[in-house]
Amino acid sequence: MTPETEDLIARRRRLLGPNVSTFYEEPVHLVRGQGTWVWDAEGRKYLDCYNNVPHVGHCHPRVVEAITRQASTLNTHTRYLHEGILDYVEALTDTFDDPLSSAIMTCTGSEANDIALRMAQAVTGNMGVIATDHTYHGNTMAVSQLSRTNPPPGGYWDHMAFVPAPDSYRPLGGTGGMAHAEAFAEEVQKQIDALAERGHGLSCLIICPYFANEGFPTLEPGWLAPAIERVRKAGGIVIADEVQPGFGRVGTHFWGHQKAGLQPDVVTLGKPMANGHPVGGVVTRDEIMTAFRSRFRYFNTFGGNPVSAAAALATLQVVQDEGLMENAREVGDHAREGLRKLANRHEAIGDVRGSGLFFGAELVLDKATKTPATAYAKRVANGMRQKGVLMNFLGIHYNTLKIRPPLPFSRAEADLMLETLDQVLAETPLEP
Repeated sequence: MTPETEDLIARRRRLLGPNVSTFYEEPVHLVRGQGTWVWDAEGRKYLDCYNNVPHVGHCHPRVVEAITRQASTLNTHTRYLHEGILDYVEALTDTFDDPLSSAIMTCTGSEANDIALRMAQAVTGNMGVIATDHTYHGNTMAVSQLSRTNPPPGGYWDHMAFVPAPDSYRPLGGTGGMAHAEAFAEEVQKQIDALAERGHGLSCLIICPYFANEGFPTLEPGWLAPAIERVRKAGGIVIADEVQPGFGRVGTHFWGHQKAGLQPDVVTLGKPMANGHPVGGVVTRDEIMTAFRSRFRYFNTFGGNPVSAAAALATLQVVQDEGLMENAREVGDHAREGLRKLANRHEAIGDVRGSGLFFGAELVLDKATKTPATAYAKRVANGMRQKGVLMNFLGIHYNTLKIRPPLPFSRAEADLMLETLDQVLAETPLEP
């Protein structure tokens, strides 16, 4: 680690406080980005295979121009009339299936999920919330209650309930397919019953339809249907957190819930929505929006401001105009085929999965026992960083390589990533 990097880390600690997380054992000091590439302070170039925030590529000129043009004209909040937010919401909701037709604009996905929980409370009159035990939906006080991996001080509120995260590699009940789906649904029913016994009732099931933080298991369309049937029978609604899989990333569909074959009642959005400009949102149907607006006095000073709306609209138009969803499908298919070939040469690759430009490989110490190679996965991610390719890991056992590049990612860049991964896997001892 260079003296400059050590000084920067010390300065962060002094000014931002302790435990401000960074990626990699030797953090990267980035100073510039373009497309799918970033550069550090020493001029070294890295292939970005991880950051979904610059969804259409770092510093896309159309997004930069839209922000610059609007910032030089007007920026204010939505208690004044302005066409920008309306033009964006109209274009955004056109990508959804009916009856999802109205939206609230926020600044973050955390805010969006906080609103979604209140929408569920408003429309059902209940408080009970069910989430998986290995998810992440943000960091407001209410939303942080949904994280089992980072327990809140003082414990969990009584109306929060959790079910085991789905795992297609080690499925509940020992079998995959719809048997796995029914096992998951039974876990949901147990928590519905428990919430009823505690006097809360059920307001919602909140899930990422791609189960991104859970390690993006391979689940066929309709897999969630048995669980959703139980949720709706109990009077609850379904919230789909599309912060990670949305906006064409999965390649086959514009939204993760469409790929999963479900129709949510509320959809939350964030990270990639405006290519790095802080924008989030909630999309729902009219009667839920009306219930929320009737029961809560909600206003967001910066949500939907003209500059943010311009950035978001430009990002959405680039995805559509440049065929980036199709690129995600085609390049993602190519990259996963490359990972499967690597699995034939490297014992550590136990499972390859994903869709579009959100994919990866679960690393194991032994393919027969499927023993998670958690420490090994961390060493591989750090080895890739040292060779100029940025990726990371997640999953129930933190042993699944997470590859999630900006959508302009090319076949040639996928090949470079695969060649580098081949080298790192060969050079890194497969040890606990």
